[in-house]
Parts: sequence; structure tokens; C-alpha cells
Amino acid sequence: MLSSRFFQSRPFLVLGIVAAVWLILPVFVKRFIRVSFFELQAPVDSSISYVRDLQDYWALRTRTKNDLISAGRDLARLNASYEVTLQQNVSLRRDLEKLESILKVPPFPEHRSEVARVARRDFTGWWQRMTIRKGRNYGLLVGSPVIFTGGVVGRVVKVGLYTSDVELISSPGFRLSVVIDGDGRPITYQGSENPSLAPARGIAEYVPLDITLKAGTPTRLVTSGLSGIFPAGLAVGELGRLDGSNDGLFKTGEVKLDPRLSEVTEVTVLIPVKPENLSL
Repeated sequence: MLSSRFFQSRPFLVLGIVAAVWLILPVFVKRFIRVSFFELQAPVDSSISYVRDLQDYWALRTRTKNDLISAGRDLARLNASYEVTLQQNVSLRRDLEKLESILKVPPFPEHRSEVARVARRDFTGWWQRMTIRKGRNYGLLVGSPVIFTGGVVGRVVKVGLYTSDVELISSPGFRLSVVIDGDGRPITYQGSENPSLAPARGIAEYVPLDITLKAGTPTRLVTSGLSGIFPAGLAVGELGRLDGSNDGLFKTGEVKLDPRLSEVTEVTVLIPVKPENLSL
């Protein structure tokens, strides 16, 4: 009977010993172990991602010629649309430079773009992260903004040699200064606890009392640019509901995030030219 109880409690005893040893280890040893584990795990995540890309490649090879012709036509339409948008962007940049020179406004910090594939996603109620297949080998920095075609994805919170961890905009620990599109007053955005299979949501705080939601007209939130990390004008989400706060001075709202956020396969990391502007 005693031996049976001993064998039943042995896992808890081993766990207690491991926890006690971990508590008494020096800080530099703990840091070395964490970094080593992260670097050893990175090739596994990257390999799985490369295998997934290879499977997609061979799956596309099985498409018929008619499917390829149709896809080529759609791609040609998109390229034409992007070409027009690119020309408009060049014109807007010139106008912005003229206004900055007239008003003597300092330009926004410049970024260089680095496109990266998503290797792994980690969606839980406590945090939401993804791992991308680039790290220090491409000059990625902690705190760099991460975006995609739908707007803000998150920011880099951990950089390894070949991979990096990105905290998603839906994570409870993510905070950002935003504005309502067309309104310059700053609002605080924060991620919230999101169930794994539910659409991603966030919280908007300090919304002015005169802001109301109109049926059929989306109220878009975009980055304000006040933090100096995220450029202004990037899409964040849409206000889905507004409620009065306890102090009666502001409103609090629910923010609907882009549903493609949980399915994105490729992101763009904005690496500032001046790294000293980065902060978490």
C-alpha cells in the first residue's frame, strides 16, 4: 500500500524538486536556459512551416490549366489595381513633403520593410502570439511594428537568430494609441481575452462622449502615430459597441478586429531606421 502511494505521488515529488532547483538557480543560468531552448525550438517550427509550404506547392501543381488561366486573370487585375494605388501613393507622398516643408513639421520616422512567413501560431486566452521565420539574421529588432494587408498585426517581442515572436494586437497585453478615422482625438486600444475559436476582439477606452455609432456606417480605428513606433493611419479595427464608463467622462467600446488576423500566412515587419525610438 505504501509503495503504491509512493508511485502515485512520485510525479508530484519530481515536479516539486525541479521547481525548487529552478528557484535557487542564478538568474544568468535561467536566462541561458531560456535562450537555448528558444534557439533549439526555432528550427523545428521553421521546418514544419517549410514542409507546409511544400505541401501547398504540390497541391497547386495539381490545378488544371483553366484554373491557372483564371488565377492569372485575377492576378493581372490585382496588379493593375496596385499600380494605380502605387501612383496615388507617390503623389500623396509628394504633397506630404511639400506640406512638411511649408509648415516646418519634422517627418515621421522612416522604416525599412522586411517580409516574413508565419511559422507557428499560439492562440490562448492569456496571450496570442505567432512565430515568424526571420530574426537577427535579417536585422529584426524587439518592438518593431508588424503589419499585413488588413492593418496592424502586432509587434515583435522576442528575437532569436532565425525566428522571432510577435505579440498580436488581440493579446491582452497589447496597448496602442489610436484615433477614429477622421477624428484626431486619441483613444486607447487594448487587446482582450479571446476564446480560441471566436472572432478576435479588443477594447477601446477613453472614447469621447460625443462619438456615436451609426447603423450601416463602420467606425474605423487607425493608429494615431503618437507613440512614434507605429506609423499613423494603419487600420486597427472597427468599433462594434459603445458603453458609458463608470466615471461618466468617456465611453468604452468593443473593437472588432480583422477576421483574417488568425489566418495570415505572411506579414511585414517595419524596422525603424533609428532603433532608439523603439520601446515596448
